Formats: sequence, structure tokens, C-alpha cells
Amino acid sequence: MHYRIGDITRIIGLSADTLRYYEKIDLLPPVNRTTSGIRLYNESDLSRLRFIRRAKSMSFTLTEIARLLEMREDPQHARDEVRELTKRKLEEVESHMEELGTLRNELTLLINLCRGSNAGCPIIEDLDIHPEQEKHKGS
Repeated sequence: MHYRIGDITRIIGLSADTLRYYEKIDLLPPVNRTTSGIRLYNESDLSRLRFIRRAKSMSFTLTEIARLLEMREDPQHARDEVRELTKRKLEEVESHMEELGTLRNELTLLINLCRGSNAGCPIIEDLDIHPEQEKHKGS
């Protein structure tokens, strides 16, 4: 079965521009075309695009996805490398989660300070502090 670019955008949820870009940067091999130049995607392209979309949803970069796609061709021999790449990605995600936890706590504190303040708004005041002022704030 063959799919046109509009079919793929509906099935996969990627824009036509994204599909063209993936082909341009070789994440997707050159797609077959009709004599009039219309792209025709096959089941293999569809599978590859689903893989790319899923990897993107896991925060892999396009460079990392390109490497994963290479490893996808021979997963038995790439197992250690895939595990290492995924381990690094997990460490990045855990770091982001820690940063988000800190941000959540700061925002909660600001909301509570604003709720209890009679003069001004601590949220605006806190956002207005420049980094160099923050160093002197505790002094």
C-alpha cells in the first residue's frame, strides 16, 4: 500500500514540512515519487516515521534518533550502545524532573506569598530581581 503526504500527516500527526525535512536530513530515506513528483510512502516509511515520532516523544534529539535508526537495523549488535544512549537520556530526564520540582516549589511559594501579601505582589517583585541583585539579597 502507498500513502501520499496528506495521508501520512493524518496517520502519524506530523506536518508535511516535517516529513520533507526528515527526508532532507536523511532521517527518512528518499521517498518514492510518481512521475509528477508526488511522494508515495510505503509501510516501511510509515513504520520508520512512527519510530521517529515515538523517539521524539521520549525527548531524543534528531541526531540521537538518527543513531537509533542505524541501530534499529541490527539491534542485537547495537544493544549495548542503545542501552547507553537510553541511560544518558534517562539521566537528562531525571535532571529535568529535578529542575521542574524546584520550579514547582518556587512557584508554589510565590503564590502563597502573594496570597498573604497586603502590599504589592511578591511574584512581580521576585521576577523583577536581577541575578546580581539576588546575590546581595541575602546579605
